Amino acid sequence: MIRLFVGLGNPGPDYEGTRHNAGFWWIDALARELNTTLVMDKSYHGMLARATVQGQTVWLLKPQTFMNLSGKSVAALANFFKIPAQDILVAHDELDVTPGEAKLKLGGSHAGHNGLRDIHAQLGTDQYWRLRLGIGHPGNKAEVVHWVLKKPSPDHRIAIEQTIDRALKAVPAFLSGNMEQATRLIHTSKPPRPKPPRPQANTTLGQATPPATDPFEVKKCV
Repeated sequence: MIRLFVGLGNPGPDYEGTRHNAGFWWIDALARELNTTLVMDKSYHGMLARATVQGQTVWLLKPQTFMNLSGKSVAALANFFKIPAQDILVAHDELDVTPGEAKLKLGGSHAGHNGLRDIHAQLGTDQYWRLRLGIGHPGNKAEVVHWVLKKPSPDHRIAIEQTIDRALKAVPAFLSGNMEQATRLIHTSKPPRPKPPRPQANTTLGQATPPATDPFEVKKCV
């Protein structure tokens, strides 16, 4: 089961609404869901909450070390309470996932994310779970830093918030250790794309009428 939920972000009002703080937003929502309150704990260099669910103790953590030192906070708590990496879930912003979607994975590269990079280093392993909250990509690698430290558009913020709400539905699966079910819930949380109408027979000519253009079709820009 997941015993430690971590949300990544940068502390302070200047960063509060920026894309890089999507992990913070999810932990705040989780704290409300579990009816607990995050408070500053200097021992673990972060905002911390404890909750008891079905007799099990779980921890919620928002590192206050700034993103590139997130591992200092995560490792301090994990080491003290002897929480193995596989029982840790880190929620973070993900450039390679579209706003409105989320992905769950265990292990793998930090892909240049400074928060994950430091967690890798401090835990000494990449074998922890990640909840990748889509923020989209600016389309130009040189603009990534500005992109993540900027507030999303209103439409993107709404999409991210909706994703956060849907991802909360996987919390019972996280707490029971059913990661297969959690993955299924998160990866299929996006509403299915409507199918185009079936061709209808043309009674005059006895031929099928071509279907109307699918209004939901999205053309990829190259």
